[in-house]
Amino acid sequence: MKAIQVSQYVNGPEDLKVADLPTPTPKPDQYLIAIHAAATNFFDLLQIRGKYQHQPPFPWVSGSEFSGVVLKAPSSLPGGRTPKFKVGDRVFGGGQGAYSTHIAIGEEQLRPVPKGWSFVDAAGIYVTGPTSYAGLVVRAGIKAGDWVLVHAAAGGVGLAAVQIAKAFGATVVATAGTQHKLDVARSFGADHTVNYREADWAAQVKKLTPKGRGVDIVYDPVGMVAESMKCTAWNGRILVVGFAAGAIEKVAMNRVLLKNVSIVGLHWGAYATNEPEMQTVVWDGLYKLFDSGKYRGIGYTDKEYVGLESVGEALKALGARDTWGKVVVKVPQDGQSKI
Repeated sequence: MKAIQVSQYVNGPEDLKVADLPTPTPKPDQYLIAIHAAATNFFDLLQIRGKYQHQPPFPWVSGSEFSGVVLKAPSSLPGGRTPKFKVGDRVFGGGQGAYSTHIAIGEEQLRPVPKGWSFVDAAGIYVTGPTSYAGLVVRAGIKAGDWVLVHAAAGGVGLAAVQIAKAFGATVVATAGTQHKLDVARSFGADHTVNYREADWAAQVKKLTPKGRGVDIVYDPVGMVAESMKCTAWNGRILVVGFAAGAIEKVAMNRVLLKNVSIVGLHWGAYATNEPEMQTVVWDGLYKLFDSGKYRGIGYTDKEYVGLESVGEALKALGARDTWGKVVVKVPQDGQSKI
């Protein structure tokens, strides 16, 4: 198989190389997947430089999200269970080693590609979809009639949040840093858009809401809690999803008290350990949105990346924050054209 193997930390994605490696032999409880698309993530950039909290021992294959086709199903599952997927099924999932033509992986890390979805769109669901659904639905308790402020709304989790909020009957105010990204957020359903690079963005958001009361939910993957407090309604909920801006905030807690605001966090990856039963609830909810057409793929379409040789270029574009949605690399299998 071909894969991007990391044998030593690199300075940047331009240093990544494609190598010829043995195709993995799956364990009795694993599937062998032929990867057709791999999605990029910011933590991939950290990991190849040795700066992520999870660093595999050398050598390792980079990448963590993919979609593809089942080549081999498990021969033995715990309790004698029958495998959920059969040879030829289209699946997506997450696991170390996605920048490759093949991956061996367990059933719990796979999901069926939604009906009518491409491999490119399916490759970008595994992290963004459940993060935004669990955040808005499970943690923030979104309901019809809510006003929801989504920061970095043209990003991967942002576009997922916009669609989920709209599906639940909310009015969405989307923020982004360029007009193009604001237009993208609107094309995915945002009702209003505000450029958060403008000094008075919080005042603009508040003015949009009924009688200037503020928003009911703030979806924050950036690290903008303190400023968002200025446009949060009484009894508002601020959802902390991440710190894409790079700094972890310190918030004046008296303001939380004065507005009766709730600040809640979301660490989707920890549900597998602490609340595994919620994973089924979240994925079932997502598939209802997929099947109803209320949630569509968020694959970046301004430029196409084809072949593992283009992973470095795709990661560089992601790191420059010039992209929107999920930047996905098509991975042609042997005998397939790269066109």
